Amino acid sequence: MNKRALIVVDIQNDYFPNGKWPLSGADAAADNAARIIAVARDAGDLVVHLRHESASENAAFFLAGSEGAQIHPKVLNRPGEPVIVKNHINSFRETDLKATLDRHGIEDVTVVGSMSHMCIDAVTRAANDFGYRVIVIHDACATRDLEFNGTLVPAAQAHAAFMAALAFAYASVLSTNEALAMRGELRVTA
Repeated sequence: MNKRALIVVDIQNDYFPNGKWPLSGADAAADNAARIIAVARDAGDLVVHLRHESASENAAFFLAGSEGAQIHPKVLNRPGEPVIVKNHINSFRETDLKATLDRHGIEDVTVVGSMSHMCIDAVTRAANDFGYRVIVIHDACATRDLEFNGTLVPAAQAHAAFMAALAFAYASVLSTNEALAMRGELRVTA
């Protein structure tokens, strides 16, 4: 039995240009996520899609039932792939994500999606705490500029800081090409 799962977190329409909460690099990250998804499917890995819906009717984005809350076409789930709707930053909180992984005997999870500084950080730390071996594909994740105490933190720096923190003790943090090469799926031509 294959003991690997790919967790696709919140790659939803509102995070793309013309959405309600666009992220820096959302298209490039989704393209890389699609490459990882294709390899996971070919290998027979469990592919689990997480879709955030805001619990508040006054939320800035991901309103329940809206087009913005739908999974982006670049990474749409296939029939039979679980889609878990969540209302919290941590994908394990009040969802059946852990039960789904455990039911399939999963030991290793790979994480792609959005936002690096929120849901990716939370699901990665929680997965590690639950004992899964975790890989985060850093260039298949996206975030946006942040602000703290009057200081602007550009998206690239926020992303790098969170990836560095996760790589310290929570996960192996790899590029798409590194992850595909590890699985023997990257073909290099001269």
